[in-house]
Amino acid sequence: MVREEAENGRDDMLIDGDEPEQMKLDYALPDGFNADYLKVYYGKIFPYVDMSKWLSYGNDGKHPGCDHSYLGRREFSFTLDNDIYVRFQSFNTASELEKAIKEKCPFKIDIGPVYSVDPSKRHAYSQGGDNIFTPVEKELVFDVDISDYDDARYCCSGADVCLNCWPLMTIAIKVIDTSLRDDFGFSHVLWVYSGRRGVHCWVCDGKARRLTNEQRAAIVDYFRVYKGNENSTKKVSLVGPALHPFLVRSYTEVLKDYFENRLLSSQNLFLNEERFEKILEVIPDESVTSELRGKWLSNKQSDVARWDQLKRLLQSSKQKGQSLRRCIEEIVFSFTYPRLDTEVSKHMNHLLKAPFCVHPKTGRVCVPINPKNCDEFDPSAVPTLSQLLRELNSGSFRGEGDNEWDGTSLGDCVRYFRESFLQPLLKSCKEEIEASYNAKVQQSRNSISW
Repeated sequence: MVREEAENGRDDMLIDGDEPEQMKLDYALPDGFNADYLKVYYGKIFPYVDMSKWLSYGNDGKHPGCDHSYLGRREFSFTLDNDIYVRFQSFNTASELEKAIKEKCPFKIDIGPVYSVDPSKRHAYSQGGDNIFTPVEKELVFDVDISDYDDARYCCSGADVCLNCWPLMTIAIKVIDTSLRDDFGFSHVLWVYSGRRGVHCWVCDGKARRLTNEQRAAIVDYFRVYKGNENSTKKVSLVGPALHPFLVRSYTEVLKDYFENRLLSSQNLFLNEERFEKILEVIPDESVTSELRGKWLSNKQSDVARWDQLKRLLQSSKQKGQSLRRCIEEIVFSFTYPRLDTEVSKHMNHLLKAPFCVHPKTGRVCVPINPKNCDEFDPSAVPTLSQLLRELNSGSFRGEGDNEWDGTSLGDCVRYFRESFLQPLLKSCKEEIEASYNAKVQQSRNSISW
């Protein structure tokens, strides 16, 4: 069921503080997801202050250059129980946002753009005949789902994920994060676990938030190498006599190592004829494929040994030059290069799930991922809703002050968000607000000077 705007509240929703009696005393809460658990999570753990400070970008301060309408022009959408989808909500203050989340207990929170006017009042503006309701700012976002790699993994399929195929997400983080910082000069990049099958990226620099749709599409095109689908023989496009420096760096620093030392064996890419034939299809020379096929069918060898045979044959001086040697790179790129949901990134008005939501299928919290140590990230070890409630009930963690999240295993995630992402971002935002304000004051002085 989908609605643009919800009716007034929900009578069956628990009010804040009215926790079920069994939840107060039962330390052995069963695993899973339900609205009662979520109510306690929103009531005691969700980091409202940090989330609001992030989405205000310094405009919640007292500086005369602050735009105090900024947060109130941001679109939020809630997915409620029974798939009721409530769009175009807005909140002028952090306390309004917190009150609405606690009252409605959304199963999912999505964040949209900052519009030119308050999105909840868009109909009033449209009656005037002027189309002034338009998005003006939105973080540059990326969405990578493990389900898009089903032709490159054999351990899982669909939304399922394990530690053998999760390195595909680690590769995506390493490749895209490095490029965003080194090639585009962005500094404030937030990676978030989606709660089930992938990762989201939020690029929050001011220049990123103000990119047009055309500029966003150009950045997506810069990253676009994987162009195949499950029916394509050739899945990547590596054009030109030499690889772009970005692709060379990605290949030498990330892709090649992960392919050869992790995925080759964990996915058993050469295990049988059906699997290695997918790889041989990339090679355009029948004499080469016939020779390799003959060796592999007649001898039982490891995946590593078969890969080494393929490389030696394609790299030998007897073969037909660059086009065959490029096949090695094409195979590696086909199995490892990030597969982006490009439409998510291209359009400013696309919504994306908020950090610190709880995924209703897994019960896992959408926690930030530190790209510097993303190799260590284990999706199966992410705090779950029931785990957090057990920790609250048992008192096994001790929080500081009013931060009850600090008294749970979510504490390290919130601290990383605050100290490594939010504080540097807000420092940059305040400097930008100050510089913009001073420029306007100087321009005003110049305009009235004789």
